[in-house]
Amino acid sequence: MIKLGIIIGNRGFFPAHLCDTGRKEILATLEKLGIGVVTLPKNATKFGAVESVEDAQKCADLFKQNAGKIDGILVTLPNFGDERGVANALRWSGLRVPVLVHAFNDDPENMTIKDRRDSFCGKMSVCNNLRQYNVPFTLTRLHTCAPDSKSLAQDLQDFVVTCRAIKALKNLRIGALGARPTAFNTVRYSEKLLEQSGISIETLDLYELFGWVGKLKDGDAAVEAKLKEIQNYVASKSIPPVALLKMAKFGVAVDKWMKDTRLNATAIQCWTAMEEFFGVVPCTLMSMMSNLLMSSACEVDIMGTVAMYAMAQASGKPSALVDWNNNYGEDPDKGVIFHCSNLPKDVFVEQGEGKPVMDYQEIIAGTVGKENTYGTIVGRVKASPFTYLRVSTDDAAGKIRAYIGEGELTNDPLKTFGGYGVVRIPNLQKLLRYICENGFEHHVAINPTRVAAGVKEALGKYLGWEIYHHE
Repeated sequence: MIKLGIIIGNRGFFPAHLCDTGRKEILATLEKLGIGVVTLPKNATKFGAVESVEDAQKCADLFKQNAGKIDGILVTLPNFGDERGVANALRWSGLRVPVLVHAFNDDPENMTIKDRRDSFCGKMSVCNNLRQYNVPFTLTRLHTCAPDSKSLAQDLQDFVVTCRAIKALKNLRIGALGARPTAFNTVRYSEKLLEQSGISIETLDLYELFGWVGKLKDGDAAVEAKLKEIQNYVASKSIPPVALLKMAKFGVAVDKWMKDTRLNATAIQCWTAMEEFFGVVPCTLMSMMSNLLMSSACEVDIMGTVAMYAMAQASGKPSALVDWNNNYGEDPDKGVIFHCSNLPKDVFVEQGEGKPVMDYQEIIAGTVGKENTYGTIVGRVKASPFTYLRVSTDDAAGKIRAYIGEGELTNDPLKTFGGYGVVRIPNLQKLLRYICENGFEHHVAINPTRVAAGVKEALGKYLGWEIYHHE
């Protein structure tokens, strides 16, 4: 559960009773949405609101005591609110989490001195002070809105996505297993730029990992457990037992590496050294990790992993990494997405044609032999709304850039191999032009949910990345 620190703003010469009723209303909305709260008790200050220096210190102290539990802060203004009280509470708390600023509506029929809120005006003053204090903040869609409105409910749901994404990316550790495939200049990236955003990369040579694999016995308990896990994950009846055993040993070695080095996600050199000298593809193991929200990208695409992980943690659903791969007939707003593939099981159709099965990697089988390429997950991505995201380091400009948007995974007919699907994105040609003109990679992360608004806010507002939202 995401938990928010709540600051209820008050200003003495405005009706304080509105803070009492407003507090009850906003807390009821948060409870209905399943959002946890940390806020001053009603008797700690006047109605538990923040106005004076003393109130601000009490609120800051409370937030400090619960720093490990607070994922974001909601500032809500039932009346004008004291801008200094809000800003001081935030500064003194020492928290660096997303902040959402909300203001209540006035009722045109209750505009006397007894009931007039002036939150419309007060919100501007609060935001002005937050800018002066260098505190980044998020705004609601509407300048003012009722606490029980559909508009605020959507704002809060988007804000939860923002909080989850920031929480996931803060101190993220990604394992880079193997060298970047020589043919893929597109997956170059800057570790130093990522480190500036708190994202660390832990590297490991394939030679070292295969050394660990070589020390494992066929009958080791961990190997047998991983073999069973693989067989229970996806249909693999046509796969030679020797290939499954190799996958199991590879999985045990990767699991230990991730545990020992505190890794959250990975990017792996999936071809062709692994097939030539070990004899399987790692796709199934990568699919299994991604399905558990421990995103794993192929071709050592670290930036693909960043995008996958941000959306997976923000949505609670697994992300996949795909190619923008083909046109779909003459429809300019449709295209084919594809990978060979390591897509997580949960993104595929569950029954009938397109149901995921383990197979061999058709693309490189002609080069290294079919017997050395078992382990891909083949199937069709199921129809659903989806969000796409690509993150890239612009080393020359010294910044991280991204684009994000939403579309639809369709049921349009398609027969091919690997992991595949058809997408529909409004004004897709404009997006493709943007990708090419700005030098983005052909890989893109997809997630079967709508989280673009919240993830965009996280990456742009709170991490300071340059992000284009295709709408």
